[in-house]
Amino acid sequence: MHLVTLIPGDGIGPEITRAVVDIFTAAQVPVQWETHNAGETALAESGSLLPQTLFDSLERTRVGLKGPVTTPVGKGFRSVNITLRQKYDLYQNVRPAKTTPGINTPFTGIDLVLFRENTEGLYAGLEVYDDRLGIADSISRVTVQGCRKICRAAFAYAAKHGRKHVTMAHKGNILKNAGKLMLDAAREAAAEFPEVTFYDDRIIDNMCMQLVNKPQQFDVIVTTNLFGDILSDLCAGLVGGLGVVSGANIGDDMAIFEAVHGSAPDIAGQGKANPTALLRSALMMLEHLGEKEYATRIENALNETLLVKEQCTGDLGGRASTTEFAQHIIDKLK
Repeated sequence: MHLVTLIPGDGIGPEITRAVVDIFTAAQVPVQWETHNAGETALAESGSLLPQTLFDSLERTRVGLKGPVTTPVGKGFRSVNITLRQKYDLYQNVRPAKTTPGINTPFTGIDLVLFRENTEGLYAGLEVYDDRLGIADSISRVTVQGCRKICRAAFAYAAKHGRKHVTMAHKGNILKNAGKLMLDAAREAAAEFPEVTFYDDRIIDNMCMQLVNKPQQFDVIVTTNLFGDILSDLCAGLVGGLGVVSGANIGDDMAIFEAVHGSAPDIAGQGKANPTALLRSALMMLEHLGEKEYATRIENALNETLLVKEQCTGDLGGRASTTEFAQHIIDKLK
């Protein structure tokens, strides 16, 4: 039995979390949940966006599943997601993007995984504002160690999963020093994993064009924090949007899997939310825990459901509620 910290989140978070829990229960997945919240709901309940009880649970379980959370804007609060990533050095943001039969998109044959460095760059939070001059300086801090860790993680993943091509996206033609750190780190990782037979690099603006021109040419992509943030949403758009893609924040001894879309407070409580993104993130979690058979079984049921339009939620062209969509998946478990 695996002990997992469950963070329902805000807005539609509790609804899609409930759907995932119900599917896991029906599939008899060997997971025991410890429920602790974060975000606006936690702030209202405990006075803190990230209560100590949540930290205690994560440090005990070392694995979390997180619904979308809301950080109040313009009130001095630091992002919940960034705080968790930096506190526990969850330096890998891993975002698969794969076309799925039943989800209509302009593209077919996409099957790529993006590795985004998750703790450095412009998200390090190193900012200075000169009120007198009206100048804001935001420092993008990139380290040799950080570049090596994320590049090695990407190549190790490729080698483990039989993927043969890694592309590194950068802006080394302008950001000479930061770009060189990533390029050097990628070359070192390529030498360490010769079974990954093809490594190349692309300047970030060209990378964006190539992704929307011929995304099928990419396999594993690795890049820095800001570029990865942008590319991950671009890749999600290629395969159906944020509502259907999974995400993981992984460190050396902890991992938090999450829905990467927002909390959508405008539809909260209405039964309209699509739980696919959180469910797919939960399936990534099962593979991380060594429970691939359960993950495959649930994934097959999900994919069968996605083929039947009327059994899907409204955003996918169907008429099912969140609960009904989950039940259709449960009915197809084999």
